[in-house]
Amino acid sequence: MTTTADTLKAPTLHDVYAARERVAPYVPRTPLMRHPLLDEATGLSIWVKHENHNPTCAFKVRGGLNLVGAMSLEERARGIVTASTGNHGQSIALASRIHGVRCTVFVPDGNNPEKNAAMRAFGAIVEEGGRDFDEARERCEQRAAASGARYVHSGDEPLLIAGVGTYALEVFEELPNADVIFVPIGGGSGACGLITVRNALGSHAKIIGVGAVNADAAFRSWKGPERVVGKSADTFAEGIATRVSFDLPFSIYKEHLDGFIQLTEEELAAGVRMALKTTHNLAEGAGAAAIAAAYKQRDVVAGRRVVCIMSGGNIDTAKLKWVLG
Repeated sequence: MTTTADTLKAPTLHDVYAARERVAPYVPRTPLMRHPLLDEATGLSIWVKHENHNPTCAFKVRGGLNLVGAMSLEERARGIVTASTGNHGQSIALASRIHGVRCTVFVPDGNNPEKNAAMRAFGAIVEEGGRDFDEARERCEQRAAASGARYVHSGDEPLLIAGVGTYALEVFEELPNADVIFVPIGGGSGACGLITVRNALGSHAKIIGVGAVNADAAFRSWKGPERVVGKSADTFAEGIATRVSFDLPFSIYKEHLDGFIQLTEEELAAGVRMALKTTHNLAEGAGAAAIAAAYKQRDVVAGRRVVCIMSGGNIDTAKLKWVLG
């Protein structure tokens, strides 16, 4: 699939404000909360942005509502196809149900069964196949080319980035003097929403991406002289399990991200346990990654106002048993 230059134009603060008009009727402001037990466990002053409190229990619902809400009647009539490991798919599925659009989501074999069930409950057709997200995405692109359906890329969509940028507006409105923000990076839309708003408002906050050692293509592409494709994305944290970087978000976070922390599987699991114990919130692996990264960097960010994006809470029971065991 090719994408026009116009489609890949980076969103602006104006686009984020426009997105809020489309998102607000369906997604209330999510809490930005202090948790004394979390501060005690980390030795830090942490504000948690609870995107796990959204209708799909993940931040991506904001992007789906903005994109589908902005589609023309002609596009809606063609239907939507997209690829996902779950949270993006739920976002598009819910938005499609609200706006009366036919939706098919491609997921890899062995995908989180509870996320699959949630997407179907929102009215999407879920097609399983491929060893990981990137193979599912390739199958989705083939279907879009053959059927004429509106292909919604999980990263290369300015409307998705503008939509998820609405949570960044909420963060900076409530804590304009934030010093450091930790955010998980899979496709990168969440980080790019933060960067878009941070840069436009002139905030001094440092935005630090968080990824998995076992799915390090985004990190190596950001850090090195050229983009790379990973051989695998073998992490239980589905939201950051990708072997490639996407054109639009990569062009944004490559230039503007202030740092990138990688976590092992045990560090990611420890983040889930810490979130549950200290905030009484159930976070998935990617959702707890920011807390785990803040803990890992606690000596570096001590004394600063730290924000951790709890991006989602859709962990399945099998993974939760493993994490707690």
